[in-house]
Amino acid sequence: MTVPQDIVERVRSEYLEMPGMRLTPRQLQRLCGIGPSLCDAVLETMLESRFLAVRPDGTYVRASEGLPQPRMVKAASRQHHRAVAS
Repeated sequence: MTVPQDIVERVRSEYLEMPGMRLTPRQLQRLCGIGPSLCDAVLETMLESRFLAVRPDGTYVRASEGLPQPRMVKAASRQHHRAVAS
């Protein structure tokens, strides 16, 4: 099925406007007013582009929000590094 780009952009904008949004396919159908087959095609397109990810509970989230966040570590200063190396 060919997925209309305007529908993909609509779904993308909904996820960008609402950080942390998690939707089931049924909820996305109601939000965007689309049928089940078009919804499945849109979700597949967005999974392939790695914009969305599927959680174990079956909800779809932005892929960047489904990944663990990197930890910030404090870098050792050069002076400390030299002292340890000596």
